[in-house]
Amino acid sequence: MSLKQTIFEDLKAAMKAGETEKRDVLRMLDSMIKNVEIEKMKRETGLSDEESMEVISRAVKQRKDAVTQYEEGGRPELAEKELKEIEILMAYMPAQLSEDAVRAIVAEVIAAAGVTSKADIGKVMGPVMGRLKGQADGNLVKKIVEESLQ
Repeated sequence: MSLKQTIFEDLKAAMKAGETEKRDVLRMLDSMIKNVEIEKMKRETGLSDEESMEVISRAVKQRKDAVTQYEEGGRPELAEKELKEIEILMAYMPAQLSEDAVRAIVAEVIAAAGVTSKADIGKVMGPVMGRLKGQADGNLVKKIVEESLQ
């Protein structure tokens, strides 16, 4: 079963169970996926699981940004709501790698690329993010790459 079908089945189950928060998040996610399908002209064929994960990843990133803004603005109740949405969305993402695993991959890429200065951060970020594909937060990867290139 594709990721999109799984989301749709979970949406139906949440509707039947009366889980309003999960239902709302999954409806939003389904809508985002449909919008990307239209944008990429793949309405008939649908998105691949990898493309669907990119949409979910984008939604998680938006929620994380919102949490930061709500916390800075003194709205902890809204930040808590966003954190619950992140938790629901993360169920559809691949397992996240530990910081140590990310450090090991970054070290491999740096060694393979032969990069030593912080000016070449782009030469490392692209290959690392390509290998991790949704398995690690981009901000964490960026922080580790910057630390490694100092």
